[in-house]
Amino acid sequence: MFSEAAKEAARAPNMRSDPFESAIRRFDEENRRDPRTAEFDGQSHPREYLHAIKVSGWIEKLAPAASAELRLAARCNALRRWEIPRDTYPKTTAGYHRWRKALQAFHAKAASDILRDAGFGDDVLAKVEALIFMKNFPADPEAQALEDADCLTFLETKFHAYLSEWDEPKTVRILKGTLGKMSERARKIALDLPLSEAGQALIRKALG
Repeated sequence: MFSEAAKEAARAPNMRSDPFESAIRRFDEENRRDPRTAEFDGQSHPREYLHAIKVSGWIEKLAPAASAELRLAARCNALRRWEIPRDTYPKTTAGYHRWRKALQAFHAKAASDILRDAGFGDDVLAKVEALIFMKNFPADPEAQALEDADCLTFLETKFHAYLSEWDEPKTVRILKGTLGKMSERARKIALDLPLSEAGQALIRKALG
């Protein structure tokens, strides 16, 4: 189902501390409770669990020397996202940004509770929170790596589901926003993702 990199994301040899493994396990347990499902490789999975596993896998490819904090943030940056649905905020640009800020605060609090229970100190909690909030993006290379991993996961697992909902101008506009946050390396990877011909054409159009 997942790449070997994704399978190894939670058990990198230099990260095999009990707190790390405990936190990863707790994050996965929480995200497996997602009542929504997503299809990938012909199988159905809890949506946020799939998202977290794929983001972790991309971090392994993009930043194999990633810190423990980045690996943790990759697994929890969308923790229990289904609990704050998009339709709880106005369907406007301002409403979208308010929703995203509310989600970041929610993810950071939920992740911090688990990390503290697992035995991590304030320094790790602060770094993971900074990554979830993208506080030093794009200056922080690890924040950029997390953004790249998140965007590539969206393109790989969610993008096609929206093609029937969005018209072409909206799709290109959203893709421009997504690709604009990505590094040059990640944009090149996006061009090689196994998407449909229509999906790839829209990415090329968004890139200009």
